Amino acid sequence: MLAETNLNLYITSTHPCPYLAQEQAVNLLVDPGYQMSPTLYARLLDSGFRRSGNDVYRPHCQYCQACVATRITAAAFAPNRSQQRNWQHNSDLTVRVNRSEGFKPAYDDLYRRYVGYRHKGGGMEEDSTETFASFLLGDWCTTMLVEFYLAETLLAVAAVDELSTGLSSVYTFFDPEASQKRGLGTYAVLWQIAFANAQGLPYVYPGYWIEASPKMRYKTQFQPMEGLINGQWQTLPKICRSSGS
Repeated sequence: MLAETNLNLYITSTHPCPYLAQEQAVNLLVDPGYQMSPTLYARLLDSGFRRSGNDVYRPHCQYCQACVATRITAAAFAPNRSQQRNWQHNSDLTVRVNRSEGFKPAYDDLYRRYVGYRHKGGGMEEDSTETFASFLLGDWCTTMLVEFYLAETLLAVAAVDELSTGLSSVYTFFDPEASQKRGLGTYAVLWQIAFANAQGLPYVYPGYWIEASPKMRYKTQFQPMEGLINGQWQTLPKICRSSGS
């Protein structure tokens, strides 16, 4: 299912899959020269596309359809007991929304500690600050950088696109040590759901889900969640317990 019929789409070269070890991946890429807009991107989100910097893409692997685009119905979301405890436990955090200051120097150290813990040896540690900032932000969309503080200590940052159909989670990085006690990844999603409800937005799009990836199983804890399967949005079952931290 494609939201638009007049877009030029390109197939990328094969590259290592970022989600499943030992697998190779291919993406379908919207023509980078096309005049992208938040309105068009909101429609493409509902066709399974995502944003990385200014590029809009979706997985297009010939022999694998493991990547499932997801969305959480904000108004219908019912937190489970673990999520309720997470929300209460993090009530001492201060949330600040950065829409105008761009990528702050304080983010860089937090990001490097995060990737050093979660993606050690994957090459992300070697990214320059400019490379990482360009991955989070785009020229044609409004992205809020949601900052989570304990007193004046920055614990987490969530890059979130604001669209007419909802909030699209681009990337979240956090202090690994603090998250072991606080589940900061889960809290960032809970905050986005609450914010979407406050703004009257129908969905939160948390990105792709892969059943075989243990790191992604936490996503199905946010119920009701829908997945785009064979061109149709369908309810996904809760797979397993996970802290999502």
